[in-house]
Amino acid sequence: MRLVTFRYRERVRIGALVDRGGETYVQSLDQGQQAFPTSLLSLLTARASASVGAREALASGAAAEWIPEREVTLLAPVPRPGKILCVGHNYAGHIGIGRSRPPEYPTIFSKTANTIIGPADPILLPRLTAQLDYEAELAVIIGRGGRYISEASALEHVAGYAAFNDVSARDIQKRTGQWMLGKSFDTFGPLGPALVTADEIPDPHCLDLELTVNGVPKQRANTRDLIFSVPFLVAYLSSVLTLEPGDVIATGTPAKLPAAADPQRFLEPGDVVRVTIEKIGSLNNPIVAEPDGQ
Repeated sequence: MRLVTFRYRERVRIGALVDRGGETYVQSLDQGQQAFPTSLLSLLTARASASVGAREALASGAAAEWIPEREVTLLAPVPRPGKILCVGHNYAGHIGIGRSRPPEYPTIFSKTANTIIGPADPILLPRLTAQLDYEAELAVIIGRGGRYISEASALEHVAGYAAFNDVSARDIQKRTGQWMLGKSFDTFGPLGPALVTADEIPDPHCLDLELTVNGVPKQRANTRDLIFSVPFLVAYLSSVLTLEPGDVIATGTPAKLPAAADPQRFLEPGDVVRVTIEKIGSLNNPIVAEPDGQ
């Protein structure tokens, strides 16, 4: 299922994207059940499986409303995740400057929840940076939390997957050895367009991924090239901290295509960045200058 958070008639709701008669609709999940969760985070917290909870709602008649997708505003599927855990240098061919061998352990950093925006929201170019950059990534969204999760059972803890853009201010990022500030400006985390439940993607290591700027390809890879797999990352991270429903693991970005890397061009107002992942869909986010006084 493709689960979404959406705004319709000034109300934020949750639903499922459904193709019907050549058109895409949002089928609401919260109609007719007063006690039904009103957010995907609540749904994940209440049920180990997002797909089971959604199907229960559909079967119970809770989803009585079909709304054309063009009439709603899709938001990030999990608008305020508790944790956004990111992996650096996790694709073969993008292991870090000066390295000749894959790392023994993954490079982990975090972004903050203020970065999260929806699949069509503008990315703001902050006044502090002249080096706004993009990173297409597969995002893993945790369903059933836990600590010391085994690699063998890790996928049982995954609710689903989404596309993610780890937007970065490179000049701010490189001021020190700590990347967080350069990664955590407002709007630096487009996520979506939906949470595609794990049963729809039994193997997350065979997905084509592409990023374009103004229609021109800048990154293209397949998740089979991940150095550290999704089960490994879930197990590794949970050995340090408790993973919770709705947490996001951004699995890393591939190298830029040669024409995009040399010469490098940073993002400017008016650009449109599109991240597309097979079986998941696309994020399309315009670049807009940060308003004066913000």
